[in-house]
Amino acid sequence: MWSGVRTASRFLASLQLNRAQTSREIYSLTRHLSPSPPPPSPRISSLPPPLPPMELKEVLDVLEQLAPLSLAEPWDNVGLLVEPSRPRPVATILLTNDLTEAVMDEAEALACDLIVSYHPPLFQPIKRLVQRDWKQRLAVRALEGGIAIFSPHTSWDAVRGGVNDWLVAGLGSGQVCVLSQALTSGPCRYKLEFTVSNTEDLQPIIEQLKKEDSKSTLMHSVNSGETAGLLASVSCSETALPSTVQSLLQHGVASQALTILKTEQPPLPGHGQGRLSVLDRPITVATAVEKVKSHLGLKHVRLALGSGQTLESLVKRVAVCAGSGASVLKGVSSDLHVTGEMSHHEVLDAVARGTSVILSDHSNSERGFLTVFRERLASCLPASVTVAVSLADRDPLEVV
Repeated sequence: MWSGVRTASRFLASLQLNRAQTSREIYSLTRHLSPSPPPPSPRISSLPPPLPPMELKEVLDVLEQLAPLSLAEPWDNVGLLVEPSRPRPVATILLTNDLTEAVMDEAEALACDLIVSYHPPLFQPIKRLVQRDWKQRLAVRALEGGIAIFSPHTSWDAVRGGVNDWLVAGLGSGQVCVLSQALTSGPCRYKLEFTVSNTEDLQPIIEQLKKEDSKSTLMHSVNSGETAGLLASVSCSETALPSTVQSLLQHGVASQALTILKTEQPPLPGHGQGRLSVLDRPITVATAVEKVKSHLGLKHVRLALGSGQTLESLVKRVAVCAGSGASVLKGVSSDLHVTGEMSHHEVLDAVARGTSVILSDHSNSERGFLTVFRERLASCLPASVTVAVSLADRDPLEVV
């Protein structure tokens, strides 16, 4: 009987133990199956608001700082060429060498706000905007799409670090100078020279000039001339020139020998058209050809060997001018001319002087600079503005 009770007690204890173990297993299983409580929300830091796109005028100011339009040639048509009537922020800029209809398609697909076209798509005066002219069609499409068009052209050629410096760098390091020096921009000034008997005669003339045009910058000097009397000179601005001449003519002592000279503006070192490089390490004509092809990303260029030259002739002095550079390169003494295009007779003239010529076709001598300028421009703009180089832009000529 007692053993039966003990057996029953052990059974009950075992049953309770199994129940407790089962409860723990169920609790453990429930914990694994139950979704864990969400982690505490992290503190949300105050993020800066996204940068807004730039206004068109702000972008134009940056472009002016990178290459002042005053450096462009007088005949050129540079600056803002198309301005939509409804101003809109600039978020996407497309760089191209030429604005063609294929490039305009690309600009519209990118929702472009500003096209920077190296060559001005509008050059000659326009009397109408019609669909039968492809350049006029582009202007109409730009206006309808609210796309502004800007052209830098020869200002990019002239600026230090611009197209021509990029082009000549492809031949190797050297001592580089400008072929056609750019001058400081500013109002034109004139120098008027005349002879007076003595300083007493000069004083009333100067006083009258100052009285009549007190706003102009008037400068004068006096030197002893080879003949009797004093050689006096007056410098004035272009706007003050008519009144200054009239005042001098009223004085008999000044009107007897009046000379008018237009003064030149001081030069801008490092700026101007074309470049001449005296290479640190002379190269052969054959090597120069390969360097130009590599630098411009071309498979072919055209070569005219100078009189008495071979592919193994050494090149020490290289003159370059992007685009159509014959007028800038004419008369320059060098072993090699590199440009986009020259006429048949211009090439013959260079060859007769013993100068070899490499021609890449016009825009091929310029297009590679767009990638350099893209980095330069992007570094001056906020991250909210995208600067892209056209993929549809290409020279219309190809070797077949």
